[in-house]
Amino acid sequence: MRFSVVETGYDQRQVDYCLDELGVRLSRLAARAEGAAGAAREWDEIRQEAAWLSGLLQRLDLGDVAATRHAGDAVRREAAEIRAQARAELDEAREEARRVRERAYAEAVQARRDFEAALDARRRREVRVDEILSQVTADQVPADTPTAAAGVPGSRVGAGGLDAGVEPPPGRR
Repeated sequence: MRFSVVETGYDQRQVDYCLDELGVRLSRLAARAEGAAGAAREWDEIRQEAAWLSGLLQRLDLGDVAATRHAGDAVRREAAEIRAQARAELDEAREEARRVRERAYAEAVQARRDFEAALDARRRREVRVDEILSQVTADQVPADTPTAAAGVPGSRVGAGGLDAGVEPPPGRR
């Protein structure tokens, strides 16, 4: 973040733009983190549904105990596989959400540090300018110093120049 130095510090538009950009970046990171959290909720719902189906299979009485056991075992195995896959994906989503949160936090901390450093540098320059200005006094320029206005002839009307108080030529009244 670099800002143009103007008469009273930094260009306010550049600082505002920088803060707006930081806000946008933080919003995007927050949205990504929320998306990762949403995926975690979906996997929780899948896990609950698989548990409900497993419980339903345990309660069913299909008459043929051997066939039921065989079918129930196959369904339980499939449900266990689905749960294992869901757990793995949930763990991945949680890890991604953790990384996104950490990255967002690190970027926010760095942005704040950069802003505070820029603000501190601006304050130091302001103090230095005040010190310099406090050393300047009005009587440092002698009164008899020629200025740019010294070379302008004073012959203008009302200026009190060479023609002041002289009568106009006859016939010009």
